[in-house]
Amino acid sequence: MAFSGAQREYDAVVVGSGPNGLCAAIALADAGLSVLVVEGQAEPGGGMRSDELTLPGFVHDVCSTVHPLGAASPYLRSLQLEQHGLEWVQSPGSVAHVMANGETVTLERSIDETARQLGRDADSYRRLVEPFVKHYPLTIEMILGPLRWPRDPVLFTRFGLHAIQSMQQLAHRFRDPQAPALLAGIAAHAMLPLDKLVTASFALVLGLSGHGVGWPIARGGSRAICHALLTCLRARGGELMTGQPVRALSELPKARAYVLDVTPKQMIAIAGDRLGDSYVSRLQRFRYGAGVYKMDWALSAPIPWRDARCARAATVHLSGDFADVARSEAMVAKGGVSERPFVLLVQPTLFDASRAPSGKHIAWAYCHVPHGSDIDMTSAIEAQIERAAPGFRDVVLARASVNPVALEQHNPNYVGGDISGGSSDIWQLFFRPVTKVDPYATPARDVFVCSSSTPPGGGVHGMCGYWAARSVLSRVFQRSAQPLTRVA
Repeated sequence: MAFSGAQREYDAVVVGSGPNGLCAAIALADAGLSVLVVEGQAEPGGGMRSDELTLPGFVHDVCSTVHPLGAASPYLRSLQLEQHGLEWVQSPGSVAHVMANGETVTLERSIDETARQLGRDADSYRRLVEPFVKHYPLTIEMILGPLRWPRDPVLFTRFGLHAIQSMQQLAHRFRDPQAPALLAGIAAHAMLPLDKLVTASFALVLGLSGHGVGWPIARGGSRAICHALLTCLRARGGELMTGQPVRALSELPKARAYVLDVTPKQMIAIAGDRLGDSYVSRLQRFRYGAGVYKMDWALSAPIPWRDARCARAATVHLSGDFADVARSEAMVAKGGVSERPFVLLVQPTLFDASRAPSGKHIAWAYCHVPHGSDIDMTSAIEAQIERAAPGFRDVVLARASVNPVALEQHNPNYVGGDISGGSSDIWQLFFRPVTKVDPYATPARDVFVCSSSTPPGGGVHGMCGYWAARSVLSRVFQRSAQPLTRVA
């Protein structure tokens, strides 16, 4: 669908219909503004798309499936998406981690049930997480946003002293291998070497979420989150146009504000002529992170896990002990890959049968690879699964795989296969896409950015969009956003 010559004008045009673009649009529409969302792909959703990637009737998520930050997000919770068709499905365990000796340790909703698996480190683990789980809604609210004065400075400082550490440093507080392995697998979601500062923050934020809200999936696929957000947007009068790639701001309808759910590479292409040489130069220094190699499978039966505890969780980490995870992530940072890579596997149909024909199943997994790599990791990934589930290949009906090059072709925001909107090292975790008091505003007073290349970074949580909308409302319309309603 092309833009017509007689275009209407809008208060705001949002480019991109990922979770952040849609949340920015909803927050702006909530303030009574006329809003249009423009999506380049035929289907909206960004990282919330679902499709039949292997065989007819097998519904796979194109990107993410498990959404702890979606369930925790203060803004998504305030929208009460369950009233718009979204149903969160919980697995009994949040995460199962398979260690080098085949032992499985699980992150449970209960701190005590988790701690009982950690040998001599049970009390140490409790002391680490209990203060933040006790105040989980407040903790996550302070974390999911730009740097600002916290509502509880004492709690925030206590969290920060742990979170700023490397995962390697955090592991030193434990004596037995279970806790470091479990937390290392969670920290590996950072896609950084585990000796880098702030990698502990990923273990803590996602680990606390496992206790606070679980690691749920959306019934029917992640597209259900997109559908619920679109229902919210349309109920507020917002509009959506799909199949319309945007190459320049001049292609868009007139608006008082343009909000870009894109990374710095696309920002420069779309709006570089409006942003000034200095700002563009700073955007060009933005660093993207490692890529992922993703596989999807249609299965004739559930994965035949050696340890039945692996079937308790939608998410399984196949990565060994702490040293194994650390070695794998360090090799990726150096431009190589491990023969036994860190593998994140998701098995949705154990808990949501709607995604496959009766009696059949799906699963997907990825491992980290160097940025832009075209290496084929099929054998390495499936070998990791076979070690924990002998006979896995016997239940595979069909497989599909995608490398970083293909990922970027499918979604330009996944530059080099980086699904996190840029490296989240200590500098870019706090200051992205550039160092700026208001990271969502640009030198062009009507151009804003709301993608995961802004704080708080990657994940289907919509908070980048919410905070960007606040910036737009304040700077362009001299209004305040609707305050977040904390939902227990």
